[in-house]
Amino acid sequence: MDNLLKLVGAAAFFAVLPHAGAMAADYKVFMKNKSSDGRPMQFEPAFIKIAAGDSVTFVPEDAGHNVEVITNLSPKGTQEWVGSLNQELTITFSAEGFHVYKCPPHFDMGMIGLIQVGDMANGVDPVEAAKLPGKAKSRLKALLADAGVTLSN
Repeated sequence: MDNLLKLVGAAAFFAVLPHAGAMAADYKVFMKNKSSDGRPMQFEPAFIKIAAGDSVTFVPEDAGHNVEVITNLSPKGTQEWVGSLNQELTITFSAEGFHVYKCPPHFDMGMIGLIQVGDMANGVDPVEAAKLPGKAKSRLKALLADAGVTLSN
């Protein structure tokens, strides 16, 4: 009887194993020339909160966009990632905290986004944020405010 229970338990474990990653979610962020509220050159949504292990797919809804992480405004140890122009890019996030990203061609126009992984509110160094170009800096402050955080400096 004990061997039968072990066999049934092992079978149940291996039946569930292929679905273990199914609990992670995949979010979509669109790269747009104009957001639904009329802002030029935006990610939509520009701020999302996800769980560790979830992924985000960046989708170029309009031509001329790509996406890359701003590592000095993301949690320590965040790996660099850079998308190709006009191509989707999927990133899985494991480090908790705020991850800041940009569209390099439209960065000076404020095309910047924010992902909060988990409940930690770390990763954005106010000194580094102060170095951003004007529109990107003000957009980051607004996105952090959406997340309930005030950026000092």
